[in-house]
Order: sequence, then C-alpha cells, then structure tokens
Amino acid sequence: MSEKRNQIIDIACQLMETQGYHATGLNQILAESGAPKGSLYYYFPDGKEELGVAVVANSGRLIEQRIRGVMAEIEDPITAVTTFITMLAAQVEAADYRAGGPITAIALESASTSDRLRDACHQVYQRWQDVFAEKLRQGNFDEARVRRLASIIISALEGGIILSRSQHSPQPLLDVAAEIGVLLQCHV
Repeated sequence: MSEKRNQIIDIACQLMETQGYHATGLNQILAESGAPKGSLYYYFPDGKEELGVAVVANSGRLIEQRIRGVMAEIEDPITAVTTFITMLAAQVEAADYRAGGPITAIALESASTSDRLRDACHQVYQRWQDVFAEKLRQGNFDEARVRRLASIIISALEGGIILSRSQHSPQPLLDVAAEIGVLLQCHV
C-alpha cells in the first residue's frame, strides 16, 4: 500500500472514531490528510463506503494484533482476557473517552444501510472472536461453549466501550473485566 493511501485511512479512522461515519465527510478527510481529491478517488474509486471498509479492515487488524499480543504474553486464558479488557479501559480513559475504535461507530451507523460495511464489521468481529476462542481452547474450556463465550466477550467489550465513553469513566470496562473473569471461572 502506498503511504498516501495509508495516511488517508489513518485520518479517516481518527475522524470516524471521534465523529462517527456519517458525520465524517470526504472533504474533511482530504483537508486533514493533505491529499488531493484525485488521490482519494484513485485509492477508493467507490468513494466513502470503500474508504469505510478500509478503515474497518485496518482498525480491525490493529486491534486483532493487540488482542493476539496479550493472549500470547499471558498463559492463563482468564487472566489474559481480563488483562486485555483492563488495558482497553486504560486506553479509552487515556484518550479522554474519544477513542475505542471506529468499528463500533461504523457498525452502529451503517449495519442497516450498507451490506458492504456491515459485512466488513462482521468479519472483524469474527476474527476477534476467533482469537479469544483460540485462547479459551488452550485453557481446555468446553468446546461447545467456546464460541458463545468468545461472542459474549466481544459483546461485553463493545458495550463497555460505549458505556465508558458515554459516562466518561473506565468503570464500565473494568466491570466487564471483572464479570467476564467470574463467568469464565465458572466454565473452567
């Protein structure tokens, strides 16, 4: 990928994360990235929707790498999962509750209006669930429950991010970490 394309995606990611998908205009992305209008359409010929898919894919990949990193560093699955959530709470707080990933905003705003964006979000959430499921399998969790537990982890994370941002408090995510720990302990 070209440096200019990556720069456009990075700026779009930041804007969509703080403002939402619909409130972020292409002209604003161009102005803040310093890219000429032609380059945006060169890299994203289908316009904003294609750029949104790239934002979801890029952000999803970065977050997946973070999840994988924590899962690899910590042997115990319960500790690994709860540590990741606690770290996420600290990151959201450090960003003054403006961050938490653009995927949530894009999913909420476009799930019923764009199959392409909805599918991109679905794929990212699925990859994240796969990482958590893989870690739970390593801890000998019941295979019949692994997929559901991984889905609950992602659901609780996303809800915790929304609540933390709206309350300007890390406590909802810290509560998620604590209760996910209890839930997982019950299934060991």
